[in-house]
Amino acid sequence: MAFLNDIKSASIILLCILTIGCNSADPVVEKVNPIKAVVVTMYEDGEAMGDDAGELQLWLERGKFTQKFDFPLGEYDLYLSEDGVLIICVGGGIPNATASIMALGLDTRFDLSKAYWLVAGISGGDPEDISLGSAAWAKHVVDGDLIYQIDSREMPQDWPYGIIPLGAKAPAEKPEDISTGWTLDTVSFALNAELADWAYAQTKDVKIEDSKAIAEFRALFKTYPNAQKPPFVTIGDTLSASKYWHGKHLNEWANDWLKLYGSESANFMTSNMEDSGTLTSLMRLARINKVDPDRIMVLRTVSNYTMAPADKLTSWSITAPYPDGGYPAKDAAYVVANTVIQKIIKNWNTYENILPYVNDQ
Repeated sequence: MAFLNDIKSASIILLCILTIGCNSADPVVEKVNPIKAVVVTMYEDGEAMGDDAGELQLWLERGKFTQKFDFPLGEYDLYLSEDGVLIICVGGGIPNATASIMALGLDTRFDLSKAYWLVAGISGGDPEDISLGSAAWAKHVVDGDLIYQIDSREMPQDWPYGIIPLGAKAPAEKPEDISTGWTLDTVSFALNAELADWAYAQTKDVKIEDSKAIAEFRALFKTYPNAQKPPFVTIGDTLSASKYWHGKHLNEWANDWLKLYGSESANFMTSNMEDSGTLTSLMRLARINKVDPDRIMVLRTVSNYTMAPADKLTSWSITAPYPDGGYPAKDAAYVVANTVIQKIIKNWNTYENILPYVNDQ
């Protein structure tokens, strides 16, 4: 009898719990914010606002980013503007970029399914092609860390540098040379070329501010006509590597690497430390329809060169301070990228469902 009483008591308690649960207020459902564009910056100096500006600060101080979101899985908080532009600072290097972008893509506070993604940050620049302060829209992002490498002092005499493709036995000369090697799907990323062309068309006449310091530094590159030009906007591809490489032999490798893994039409123009990580996460997120891969743009602006002037040592060049602390490149990244962002926002009624170049041709 005691046993039956215990069962009866337990049933009454359970019924009370269920009743309370049914009568309690519904759980709070957090608002989902539809995002029109995501600006991806890489680093910041100190605080997000009010001190020396990194890549993030110029956007926050010049735009109306009225909402701040805690982002414990990232390196910095997230900021959202009144017109639907979200800005993230991923932190330097491929690991930080990969983790930060994946965390954002899976964040249930944001609907990113129709967002345009614009990576906008500083970089090294190939003096054969581009000058300090200039901006290049990429069509190809290629990883430069997934390699075989030996010390150049131990390489065969007929090798141009000590880097060869994974799985290869000698430096590759054409894409077919790596087709039987150890291939990975995170080495090369082809961006939407038509979107890159559209972005370039919107910005090719944007005035980028010059400065005395970068003009004086450009003048050191006497044998490189493009390196001596005032800042300009162009189309050029980017090599992503967490290692900070430098010098004429590695610059030759970077040019070769872009053509090997990008395409014969690819042209190495800028070096960065994050973009293959960013693209890895974005392409994974595209698998589950969190991201539209056709809406990704990469803009890199030149804060320094990837090799020394002809009459200077590489050891001098790699440690030389960036002219004006790299500010002209940071400013150019904002000015050029924001031109495209504002075009997207202004025409959102169309661009929400139709890619810009479809109607703008």
